[in-house]
Amino acid sequence: MAIRACVFDAYGTLFDVAAAARIAAQEPGREAMAETWPRIAEIWRLKQLQYTWLRATADTHCDFWDVTQNGLDYALESTGMADPELRERLLQLYWELAAYPEVPPMLATLKEAGLNTAILSNGSPPMLKGAVDNAGIGHLLDAVLSVESVGVFKPHRSVYDLVGKEFGTAPGEVLFVSSNCWDACFGAHYGFRVAWANRAGEPLDTLPGRPDHILSDLTTIPDIARS
Repeated sequence: MAIRACVFDAYGTLFDVAAAARIAAQEPGREAMAETWPRIAEIWRLKQLQYTWLRATADTHCDFWDVTQNGLDYALESTGMADPELRERLLQLYWELAAYPEVPPMLATLKEAGLNTAILSNGSPPMLKGAVDNAGIGHLLDAVLSVESVGVFKPHRSVYDLVGKEFGTAPGEVLFVSSNCWDACFGAHYGFRVAWANRAGEPLDTLPGRPDHILSDLTTIPDIARS
């Protein structure tokens, strides 16, 4: 079955979620972050995700911006860096996340090949628009799909259903790409063809489904889609 659409998770897959803490640490007057910023970024992302899973399980959905702020508050408190001004700066930078370097040419190659491209994300529409606009990749995407249209976070099946509703595709006609192993596994369990962008070289989670491809970045996505 030929691939008709390539669908990407946003945060950590197309956009560098560690960039906010890294950039803040390089700004004048933030020397105290020189050693702590990687830990802040790690805890922030982990708690952000954990809160989505818990809310999905407990049926207490909220905007992704809320869990993003909640995760940051936990990260700053746990690293002894709680400060209102730093908090506001980090949140501002989160709206300006850069795309990974290989993303624009990779998406352009997919479009030249006649494939549909989309984002499928926990992010709210305003957050995703900010990231897409900042990265300058809007013209390379056919759709930006948010969980807000179904009111539950990934990996609920109704989120993955959004792809077929948008493009009229069967799951096997979709190459789904995520940097989150849990997302890649559940996407595979759903029936997508899946590439896990394992940028950190982490072990495979023991979950339903298994990605078809494990990559260090997104450079080879066009080759995988064509094959």
